[in-house]
Amino acid sequence: MSTVFNFTFVPWFRSVAPYIHTHRGKTFVVALAGEAIAAGKLQNIAQDLALIQSMGVKVVLVHGFRPQVNEQLRAKGHEAKYSHGMRITDEVALDSAQEAAGQLRYEIEAAFSQGLPNTPMAGSTVRVISGNFITARPVGVVDGVDFKHSGLVRKVDAVGIRRTLDFGAMVLMSPFGFSPTGEAFNLTMEEVATSVAISIQADKLIFLTEIPGIRMDSELPESEDNPIDTELPLAAAEKLLASLPPAQRPTDTAFYLQHCVKACKAGVERNHILPFALDGALLLEVYVHDGVGTMVIDEKLESLREATVDDIGGILQLIEPFERDGTLVKRDRTEIERDADHYTVIEHDGVIFGCAALYPYPEERTAEMAALTVSPQSQSVGDGERILKRIEHRAKAQGLDSIFVLTTRTMHWFLKRGFQQVNPDWLPDARKRKYNWDRKSLVLVKKL
Repeated sequence: MSTVFNFTFVPWFRSVAPYIHTHRGKTFVVALAGEAIAAGKLQNIAQDLALIQSMGVKVVLVHGFRPQVNEQLRAKGHEAKYSHGMRITDEVALDSAQEAAGQLRYEIEAAFSQGLPNTPMAGSTVRVISGNFITARPVGVVDGVDFKHSGLVRKVDAVGIRRTLDFGAMVLMSPFGFSPTGEAFNLTMEEVATSVAISIQADKLIFLTEIPGIRMDSELPESEDNPIDTELPLAAAEKLLASLPPAQRPTDTAFYLQHCVKACKAGVERNHILPFALDGALLLEVYVHDGVGTMVIDEKLESLREATVDDIGGILQLIEPFERDGTLVKRDRTEIERDADHYTVIEHDGVIFGCAALYPYPEERTAEMAALTVSPQSQSVGDGERILKRIEHRAKAQGLDSIFVLTTRTMHWFLKRGFQQVNPDWLPDARKRKYNWDRKSLVLVKKL
């Protein structure tokens, strides 16, 4: 084994460890688009899910089958019909859906049963259990369109799903539901996954989809200047959704976003849209700091928010011990009162537990993040990262390309989160004039 490998693998593995600890015992609902299976991605995705489960995560896998049903219909000389973004399921389409679901379950179970030596599945034992966990009702007639055997989720057997997960098995669900009279209904994968995530109060709802995520400007095409927005607060997601036309196709921006917003509002705090085309997207999203897709996150107003003048006393009380020991540069009350709108705070039960300020330099398209502070009582629980993410989002919203910090003691924390050290001469001229050369603060920059 090469020395280069040792020096790259060990730091990487150590950096992943906190995420392994964080997610152990958590429940993920993973919604796998049928297009991913049609594209030949099942094998690698199954390996990644098996690996995630082996690290203590409970997994519910909901598969779609849109292209597989359409293929069955074409083989029968029958046309696929849609309206309002849903399939109209006549008798032929229902038969095709049942055939496609049976074939896909067979393929998925086979993928999780492999254990060849020298593969990621070697030595793994993944028990996949399916069941009639969904009670459904008909969509009925909408705007004069009879959806026939298309249905909606009426009820989820959350207790049964949790018991199966506690048994150590992975729950596999097809987009089918049954009425109390035994009638079968064709459901959408997206609604099933969202309803299940809400019912069992999953920690994450993850959509593996045809799209890479939500772009910073959803109206503009893909480019370096219009990257994926890796974290979208619920309020911003709702605002974006309200501005979009109703979704008709899976590639429409609103298609998966509407389900993420619904789940987020119902208590599922982390909702992800990932591209199945990127190999390892699940692992990169779950175990790497910045991730690769879009996460719609529920940061409640009373928990993580922008500061007001009423927060000045709490901010002063929080940062005073760090100013006294030299970790932070001393700021007087007048300065903080003047700049209150620059601050972001974390508040729990009326107490400020964390804060940071954003000072933009628009001409240089950058901003300084100053006074990042987390109370010793809540350190190591992720509050620092939550504040950093909010500051990054505020900077992006102002059209800035980077943020920078000056620090004397916490360099490694920032380096682990994507910052890079630069020479103080890099600083904007206005900030350079105020730089304290005696303090010898390190300058670290992160591109957004």
